Amino acid sequence: MYFIANGFIYRKSNSIIHKLDPRVKLLISIQLFTLALLVSNLYNLAIIFIAISIFSLLGKITKRLLRTMIFATGFSALILIINYFAGYSLIYSIQIALRFIAIVCSTSLFFLVTSPDELEYVLRWFRLPRDLVFAFVTSVRFVPVILMDTLQIIDAQKSRGLELEKGNPIIRIKKFIPILVPLIINEVIRSGELAEAMESRGYGISKNPTSLYSLKLINQDLIVMFITSISFISIIFFGY
Repeated sequence: MYFIANGFIYRKSNSIIHKLDPRVKLLISIQLFTLALLVSNLYNLAIIFIAISIFSLLGKITKRLLRTMIFATGFSALILIINYFAGYSLIYSIQIALRFIAIVCSTSLFFLVTSPDELEYVLRWFRLPRDLVFAFVTSVRFVPVILMDTLQIIDAQKSRGLELEKGNPIIRIKKFIPILVPLIINEVIRSGELAEAMESRGYGISKNPTSLYSLKLINQDLIVMFITSISFISIIFFGY
């Protein structure tokens, strides 16, 4: 589980992709996501996975993206089985399963190469309400942390003799109480610390707060936008 959980956490890197403007990275992710939704055959799926692979190699996130793919494979296998027994052909069922993996990967690409701070700048650029932006960015920042806390608590309780794999479903659910209680207490403490940090920094005092950094497109961003947009339009026009 630690192997998969680490695949959802942002890691700072010095790659070409990490240096791009977050709006450009969001555009690339949206383009790949759109192509995954519009895919009509396995040939087009192969093009999408090649594009995702190139993006991950340039961003030096291939190993962590593979962890995300492993996580999505279990759900895609379930999708394949359901579609096949629902009466669809095997090829179509495989296509739907692979499409799900492509959708998950295209979404994960953005979060693997974009820090929560950059995500906040993008949302503010869209002129979204400040409180909504703060709530969303905070959830994105702490969801992986909560996942890691859960895994650590599970390991700690197993070392104390807790056996989660034994018993009927009702007994197994009851065994999660020793995990949920310390997890909830831990997150309540963390939320209190976050509230104190916000208060000490004067959150909410100014109705129109300014930002220390501003988003600016440089030549590198414009070139990448042009190349990816032309490729996206070409694939839509010739492939679909």
